Amino acid sequence: MKKVLLLVSLLAFSVLGLSAQSFPVKFQGEKPNISDFAWAYVNYELTPAEDEEEEEGYYNESIGAVKNAMENHRANKTLEPGTMLSIDLRNGFVLYEWKDPDSDNRLRVEMCYWNESDGKHKLFACGVYYFDGDKYSAGQFDGLTFYRYDNAAKTMTYADDIGFDVEYSTEDGAWVTYDLPRSGKNITVTYWYDNGTKKQKTLQFDGRRFSF
Repeated sequence: MKKVLLLVSLLAFSVLGLSAQSFPVKFQGEKPNISDFAWAYVNYELTPAEDEEEEEGYYNESIGAVKNAMENHRANKTLEPGTMLSIDLRNGFVLYEWKDPDSDNRLRVEMCYWNESDGKHKLFACGVYYFDGDKYSAGQFDGLTFYRYDNAAKTMTYADDIGFDVEYSTEDGAWVTYDLPRSGKNITVTYWYDNGTKKQKTLQFDGRRFSF
């Protein structure tokens, strides 16, 4: 999979999300689960924009890989070599990992959602990150994106009122990643420095937004 270590590419990932419109979530039963949210998201993310010429030719390879794995999973087909997909319906968590057989490069994609305290919305998040072994190695499509699901409208809309600004790097030279919770409600933020050290903080969820 293609990798680009340019900050401008990382920022482009964020800018693309800002133009997102609402999209439907299809499901069976009384309410959607994490598989429904993830399937709706990957299909929306890979749908070409009709009114934005600057996005012509854009294709999110990381999300494309997740969609391919989900398609195989839904069809009870074997996943591609080096690929792992875990869909935890009980905890509302999806984990996709792809490992390069010829190197230590690894792609990790996490998705989860939170029930908001108003009882009318759910907050969905997707985090995409590349690693070289146990060290973070910034990839072209890396980033953290949030969408808010409206229970009544059955649609998801890009959410930026989440209580904090998603960072990709810091002024003191650290790269930033976000680990989504498989259990609990909080997000772990990791700051990766070139000298091999790293620091961590916790973003706590209050039922609508996050704060340190």
